[in-house]
Amino acid sequence: MPILEALIGPISSLIDKIIPDKEAQAKAKLALIELQGTQELQTIQTRLSAIVAEAQSNDPWTSRARPSFLYVMYAMILWALPMGVLAAFNPAAAKDIASGMNAYLGGLPEPLYALFGTGYLGYTAARQWGKAKGTDK
Repeated sequence: MPILEALIGPISSLIDKIIPDKEAQAKAKLALIELQGTQELQTIQTRLSAIVAEAQSNDPWTSRARPSFLYVMYAMILWALPMGVLAAFNPAAAKDIASGMNAYLGGLPEPLYALFGTGYLGYTAARQWGKAKGTDK
């Protein structure tokens, strides 16, 4: 249950910050405590342990999949810099490129964006867990 202990504290402090009403805070914390013994929490714990195991894998394709995907996303964001320079010299070309990129990105299915968000959050959670546990540098 070390993952459980690691989750309860942060979630409890989040409840304190998000819910201003003391009575509602108490109800939310009680629900969190009740959740400890349920199947749902065990499912969450299983998912987190799978993410941690995947991140700590010795296989470079497995352990570096999420960071590599993030690097691709960062490169796409940084692409705005040369596009800005191009727009200064040839606004029509920059507009055509941006329209094409928007059309392409708009054509990607919504589940792909959800997968990106899940992967990003999962990687972040796994890194934080590894740092808290002392296994990651």
